[in-house]
Amino acid sequence: MGKKKPKNALSMQSVHAEAIIAWLAAGKTLRSYCCQDGTPSFVAVYDWMEKDEDFALRIARARDSGSDSIADQCVELADIEPIDQVQATWRRLQVDTRLKLLAKWSPKKYGDRTAVEHQGGISLTVVTGVPQPDAITGRKPDAKQIT
Repeated sequence: MGKKKPKNALSMQSVHAEAIIAWLAAGKTLRSYCCQDGTPSFVAVYDWMEKDEDFALRIARARDSGSDSIADQCVELADIEPIDQVQATWRRLQVDTRLKLLAKWSPKKYGDRTAVEHQGGISLTVVTGVPQPDAITGRKPDAKQIT
């Protein structure tokens, strides 16, 4: 049996919008949603986001919630006691992969802090090799004194 598709893109969007939002909020990817039978293509969803600002904002909020879901998955994976060294390595890979993706997707929230902060002043002393006047007497030092 062939897939039944809505007549136009707008009705297709309305049919899938809530499912896409829920999928992303659960920490799953848009690409994995679009790979299922009967779902719109990845490109079509991006076209909808480009044409519908409200839909794009809902997608962004769902992705933010999804990032939190992925962070929760990291905690759950780390809390499972491994049976052996192979499973421990596998769990570490799962957690590290998720954390790296979170850092890329939400750097302000999950990325490493890379800001450089400075407090206080800066003092700069330039040494030119040219004799300067004595601060007290105002005289230049004798040539014999500079060696």
